[in-house]
Amino acid sequence: MTSLNILSGGAAQGLVGSLAAKFKEQTGLDISGEFGAVGAMATKLREGTLADIVVLTSALIATLTGEKLVDRTWVKDVGRVETALAVRSVDPLVSAPDAASLRAAFLAADAIFVPDTKASTAGIHVAKVLAQLGIADEVANRLKIYPNGATAMRHMAETDARKPIGCTQATEIIATQGIQLSGALPKGCDLATVYTAAVTAKAAHAREAQVLIDLLTSANQQHLRERAGFLLV
Repeated sequence: MTSLNILSGGAAQGLVGSLAAKFKEQTGLDISGEFGAVGAMATKLREGTLADIVVLTSALIATLTGEKLVDRTWVKDVGRVETALAVRSVDPLVSAPDAASLRAAFLAADAIFVPDTKASTAGIHVAKVLAQLGIADEVANRLKIYPNGATAMRHMAETDARKPIGCTQATEIIATQGIQLSGALPKGCDLATVYTAAVTAKAAHAREAQVLIDLLTSANQQHLRERAGFLLV
């Protein structure tokens, strides 16, 4: 069966999944492709991976537009996503209203689950925050690094660690069974990233890609975006 091909940051996986049935109803197409670290997804597009639509950070979409890899006439913001803390559903929430309490929370954890610290938006930021807090070396052997936040959260849900904590984008936390959102990072350590959808320059299904972008960004789907963890831009 013919599918719409997507390359997307992991932050949008839950939202795209929630709209898949409605999209198929309108177009007859399924949605296939990859969700992962935004840097890795951009590299795949540059290297020729077939895609009709990309959902990446607004900064990356702007770069890809300049490289003529996306159609500048079909670029729309989906929403803003906070980098946040996660705990297992069976564990108490961790409160980190300031940098000192965030530092204490990381130090108290025996395992810290994070996405790729070199290619993912949240992972790069987590590495920066750990250095900022002066504990990067101290917790280095506790870091459990996975290709993307969704994978990190799935492994965290299954871990036998005594007191694990996770840090990735809120959308990936919300979408993972067995994990609960424990709050955004405090001011000074926080990060909110705008995600943007765009039709690729070589889209085989450009019209259908536009349909999905309309679904992702329409006012009628605001409740789904909020439920998935997307805030207004």
